[in-house]
Amino acid sequence: MSSPQTTTTHPDEVQPKKRRSPRQQAILRRRIQYGVLALVAVLLILFMDGGQIQRAFLRPDLIAETLGPPIWRALMNTVVYTIGAFIFGLVVGTVLALMRLSSVAPYRWLASIYIEFFRGVPAIIVFMAFGLLPLAIPGAIVPFDPYGTVWVALGLVAAAYMAETIRAGIQAVPKGQVEAARSLGMPAGMATQRIVLPQAFRIVTPPLTNELILLVKDSSLVYVLGLAASGYELTKYGRELASTNANLTPLVVAGLCYLIITLPLSLVVRRMEANAMRKSR
Repeated sequence: MSSPQTTTTHPDEVQPKKRRSPRQQAILRRRIQYGVLALVAVLLILFMDGGQIQRAFLRPDLIAETLGPPIWRALMNTVVYTIGAFIFGLVVGTVLALMRLSSVAPYRWLASIYIEFFRGVPAIIVFMAFGLLPLAIPGAIVPFDPYGTVWVALGLVAAAYMAETIRAGIQAVPKGQVEAARSLGMPAGMATQRIVLPQAFRIVTPPLTNELILLVKDSSLVYVLGLAASGYELTKYGRELASTNANLTPLVVAGLCYLIITLPLSLVVRRMEANAMRKSR
């Protein structure tokens, strides 16, 4: 009888390496990313001319000059332009969304044409068209000019985007609720007004708030209307000072003022989205 043979591993033989777990691979990738970022930061510190950057973007005397009373008027104009355009766009966008969902074909066609047109045309062209409106139609004046002109021009563009958002919210409302209301004798219009729209707006509040943030930034296009100094918004005010002083510091300050408006709105959006996720669980 032959005795069973035993195999022994030679000490010089290489054992196969263990593969890293997905968690270990993720940690390694994160460390590499941190290392690359740290290297980039060190290179920037070594090769940047801090003095030149400070003189070009953060001159203390120009910061003090920019932060005078006119910038707060420009900040207020930016807020007023944005809120007015948002309200106008919300009303028009709601009507367009209902038209898109209507059983009447011409309503759907008109709404689709409007939405596709204003989503495809740059907003600056719409502003330029409104700026040239008195030449095309002599005597044509938008009420509350320049605020009314900005509200209509910016609101028309915003309405095209809001319409699609609101339409998605309406379609997200369970149809059974509408059918139950109709079975109780409630007219279709009343069911839409009292049941569908309130729920739809609760669903689309976060994306509509994002649209409000975009409107804050799009209000910078007001400069093409050639407004007087009293109607300047932040970008126009910053550009005027930057051109006068041949320095970018006023534009940097104006950009920081936009953050004063948009950062709180972004925080509100994140909280609403977090609350919606908690309720859906």
